[in-house]
Amino acid sequence: MKRIIVAITGATGVIYGIRLLEVLRDCGVESHLILSGQAKDNIRYETERSVEDVEGLASVVHDECNLAASISSGSFKTGGMVIAPCS
Repeated sequence: MKRIIVAITGATGVIYGIRLLEVLRDCGVESHLILSGQAKDNIRYETERSVEDVEGLASVVHDECNLAASISSGSFKTGGMVIAPCS
């Protein structure tokens, strides 16, 4: 199974990251999500979704402050990382 890390930032356009999570889920790709604090704010401002709804789209959710998260390791095999939105 492929794994993709998705980081959603506080830039405007969080819907791009949300839509990516939906597509990855529908394609059976394991997604690892990191949301910045500002991304959580923008989800509330820019969409009608809750942060919990967005987190529910991911296979695994990592706290932005967890420096010991599995995805922090160089041995964590992944197909790549997408930062969306990215400005």
